Amino acid sequence: MPSVFSRIITGEIPSHKIWEDAAFLAFLDIRPVRPGHTLVVPKKEVDYFFDLEDDLLSRLLVFAKPVAQAIRTVTGAERVGAVVAGFDVPHAHLHLIPADHMGDLDFSRAKPASHDELAEMAAKLREALGSI
Repeated sequence: MPSVFSRIITGEIPSHKIWEDAAFLAFLDIRPVRPGHTLVVPKKEVDYFFDLEDDLLSRLLVFAKPVAQAIRTVTGAERVGAVVAGFDVPHAHLHLIPADHMGDLDFSRAKPASHDELAEMAAKLREALGSI
């Protein structure tokens, strides 16, 4: 059975896409820890992040780099934390979370965002990516 992320990749489940290429998709988390919280996923369905083939793993990080730069630009955060947890969805994914201190990476602070909030943030991030 396809993961929820695979269903997002195919468009079966709507999402607020930030950036995409043939191998990866970046989209906003619907329960962000902080506004701008983005998920980066490989289109290939692999459950455990560190089971990704070496080439795919390294390309995922290269793909995530401009996304993180856009998040930092748009949110004004000091840093963008990169977190690999992988417990909620059995599909390898990287969380990119704007952060000014370690407490900003606390997943217990996650709460649902409205469609309008996500749409506005996605538009800002896509625009920032266009200038990178």
